[in-house]
Amino acid sequence: MKDKIVIATRESQLALWQANNVKAQLESLYPDMTVELLGMTTKGDQILDSPLSKIGGKGLFVKELESALMDGRADIAVHSMKDVPMAFPEGLGLAVICEREDPSDAFVSNKVESLDQLPKGAVVGTSSLRRSCQLRMNRPDLIIKDLRGNVNTRLRKMDDGEYDAIILATAGLIRLEMFDRIKQRIPAETSLPAGGQGAMGIECRSDDVQTINLLAPLQHEETAVRVAAERAVNERLNGGCQAPIACFAILTDDSIWLRGLVGSPDGKTMIEGEIRGHKDDAKSLGVQLADDLLARGADVILDALYK
Repeated sequence: MKDKIVIATRESQLALWQANNVKAQLESLYPDMTVELLGMTTKGDQILDSPLSKIGGKGLFVKELESALMDGRADIAVHSMKDVPMAFPEGLGLAVICEREDPSDAFVSNKVESLDQLPKGAVVGTSSLRRSCQLRMNRPDLIIKDLRGNVNTRLRKMDDGEYDAIILATAGLIRLEMFDRIKQRIPAETSLPAGGQGAMGIECRSDDVQTINLLAPLQHEETAVRVAAERAVNERLNGGCQAPIACFAILTDDSIWLRGLVGSPDGKTMIEGEIRGHKDDAKSLGVQLADDLLARGADVILDALYK
């Protein structure tokens, strides 16, 4: 058995929480093994003055970590699953998906208790086209402004009065123990989450059988099935973390309920769909749902966005 595992991780507070969580699990499983973190900064962390949709490309938050895997500086990389592209570089792959935290979007404000209470003309911050298009559809009277940076930076900007409210991932606030910042867990009917939101994935070299076997106990099967269905939607739509695509699966016993949508950035066009089926068909259901969205015009929205 290996005597040491090196984890590549971004250096934001949330990314470090996730890496340290995996480190603690591995140390508990294998007390004689050394587990170290290798911190690094990604392109998505460096470019903070442009919306994600304008930077372009996929894997904005993972490429540098994958480089560390490929050149042997690290053995595994811990990712937020919503940031992980559908395709992996040759020689790398997803080893396990850990148990999902609350996948909802969180409404955060110092002024009101819920999205519905925001007055006309209130300024809401988000970096996500997925969130902004759903906000614009539900509340066209609000002013949506781009908001980049890590969780603490975004909260500081709101506290400084730049925004009346901001939208963040509930899972991130829970993991950082910022429970009091969550004024409302926005229901999926109002803001459908991103595929993989709230779940952590661990990537490693595909031929590193020892590491894959060491990671196996961290796999959470229910989360893995749900995320597989959601990622199949994104893959068929050729989407990335910066696209206005939402997909969210719920697993009840052996049955999956998968919902998805593609929205225009202005929120005026929203193509939504859903499908139900057996969990063994998770990926197939995701492809079927994506094909349905494409047949009803999602391709027109996405083509215009990627031009």
